[in-house]
Amino acid sequence: MTRFRLHLLAALAVAGFFVSAPAFAQVSGCQEGQKIIAERRSLSEQFAKLTQGGKKIDARSACSLFTKLATNGEVGQKWMTENKDWCQIPDQALQELAQAHKQVTKVKGDACQAAAKMAEMEKRAKQQAQQGQQGGMAGKMGGGLTGTLSVPKGAM
Repeated sequence: MTRFRLHLLAALAVAGFFVSAPAFAQVSGCQEGQKIIAERRSLSEQFAKLTQGGKKIDARSACSLFTKLATNGEVGQKWMTENKDWCQIPDQALQELAQAHKQVTKVKGDACQAAAKMAEMEKRAKQQAQQGQQGGMAGKMGGGLTGTLSVPKGAM
């Protein structure tokens, strides 16, 4: 989980860089970029709350959060590339976002893989619990051993 934090901190540093860039906010028509950055900041604050006090983040929560961050990074990169000149976005900012996006995407993959393993383990545990309630193998065969034998009634 420490790797999670290091990667996210790098990604958040890039987001902070964009928020502090004065030329970025001054040019008319560049408000869409501000929305993207505000969303990124909100996601980073959510991560900070989830890991506050050294708490470990649940893999499912991490997967969801990093999926949103990755989507935000894709949208941000596309927008920045298209509006680089008009909004006076420095090359360095675009490069840093691309690097942060790579890190977020990698961490997202790790988190989602861990979440998928957790879901599979929970599914197996649930199935085993149900089998245990049904009497294990005997439950699958139509019942357990009762010690009695039913003899059909009729012409004998």
